[in-house]
Amino acid sequence: MPRGRVAQSDNDEPVGPASLLTPMEPLTAQEAADSPVENPQEATEEDDRVTALLAKSIDVPIFADAVEAQEAPDAADTLEGLGTVQAAEVIEEMETESAAEALAHMHPSLAVSVLEDLIEEDPSYAGKLIEEMAPDDATDLLQNLPDDYRDRLLGTLGKVEAVKMRELLSFDEESAGGMMTTDYLAVRDTMTVAQAVEAIRRADTEEEWVYVFVVDWRGRLQGRVTMKRLLLAEAAQKVIDVCDRPVDAVPHELAKEDVAREFEKYDYLVLPVVDATDRLLGVITVDDVVDIIRQESTEDAQKMVGAGSEEAVFSSVAEKLRGRFPWLVLNLLTSSIAATVVFQFDDLIGSIAILAVIMPLIANQSGNAGQQSLAVTLRGIVLDEVRPGAALTIVRREAMVGAVNGLLCGVLVGTAVGILEHFLHPASQGWRLGLIVGISMPVALTIGTTVGASLPLIVRRMGADPATASTIFLTMVTDSVSFFVFLGLASLLQSWIQVGAA
Repeated sequence: MPRGRVAQSDNDEPVGPASLLTPMEPLTAQEAADSPVENPQEATEEDDRVTALLAKSIDVPIFADAVEAQEAPDAADTLEGLGTVQAAEVIEEMETESAAEALAHMHPSLAVSVLEDLIEEDPSYAGKLIEEMAPDDATDLLQNLPDDYRDRLLGTLGKVEAVKMRELLSFDEESAGGMMTTDYLAVRDTMTVAQAVEAIRRADTEEEWVYVFVVDWRGRLQGRVTMKRLLLAEAAQKVIDVCDRPVDAVPHELAKEDVAREFEKYDYLVLPVVDATDRLLGVITVDDVVDIIRQESTEDAQKMVGAGSEEAVFSSVAEKLRGRFPWLVLNLLTSSIAATVVFQFDDLIGSIAILAVIMPLIANQSGNAGQQSLAVTLRGIVLDEVRPGAALTIVRREAMVGAVNGLLCGVLVGTAVGILEHFLHPASQGWRLGLIVGISMPVALTIGTTVGASLPLIVRRMGADPATASTIFLTMVTDSVSFFVFLGLASLLQSWIQVGAA
């Protein structure tokens, strides 16, 4: 992500120092003395070798040297392979900039655990790591810290840095304000091109910039200019005369999902974030949006099956239990409905045992068809493809797909059941049972796809998250309806099915 600072006129002081990467240093451990890797396979071997150092009881400082020589994402992977305490010990031995970069790239739940341990051991060092991070990365970590740890950490920061962090923490983490960074380049609209270039030069950053934002004396966004245009413009020109106006921006309260849609729709690289008075608060870059898209898709997938939306593979057992157990209890209750339906046909199943074999086939097919419709509809909702008034069209189309697929599957399964029943019980007329299967299958699949498409649309209309436990409720409906349709039809035609067996 681009990082920098606001550049002001000669009478103003630059704000927001950039967090820059330090050059990589050679490894100091004997085991880490190999030359730099040249391809992905060698990189993997390098990572495995570095992780193995600690297992050989190498001193933590030497191990820290080896980790520090890696790129930040690779260093994060290495640290994630350690325990929380060991990772914290290694980070304490690393250079502050390298340690901060590695910590920012670690999985959020692990990074928070490591940061808590660092706060316990040395709050001032933990504060230095936060100061070295990009503001948005630091805010993400601070938002997930318990209140007491967060307060202790903020108390170690400098006055200016603490105020900046508290301001960022005041925004809703699910909004544009919660994902923005305050590291950007901005110049005053009264500056000439020469003054703006000089101010940017004094910002003392090695990052590559694409855009420079133009603000007035109140900090209100006035325009945006590319670095190339700024450098090619006449030195005496006013910056305001060479910038693009007006410039697209998003309000700080806009939901993260809507921000992601804006980036996707208009192919933005960066978007400024403003308040109600158009005062520039920060910027959002495309790499942040990629993270949001990945996070939202993961949360939706977990919500669909009743897992906690915040749960991660590294979450504690207690966190996993809190997120999953309530939905498992709900699943028990919904499953009991399907069990009750089956119980009503206990005598029928006892007299025609093969029905118990066929029941799961129809229920599973109905459930799978419903899951397909559910997934497609949820995708349409997430991508904002479902327009007002389109719900009925979507449901009707999915119902048609379910009916056709049900007919095709009904022919296949019904034929197979008829043939199987004929060979197992030659005296019976197996084709009659196969016909009932052939009728039940399209009915069950049509209902499954209809419910699968309708459920997220109804939940969204109610103002809730359409992904929340959708799978649990869909399974309840498809199982109950499939069992009722198949067993009910078999019960009505029981004497007809068994006529050949007499």
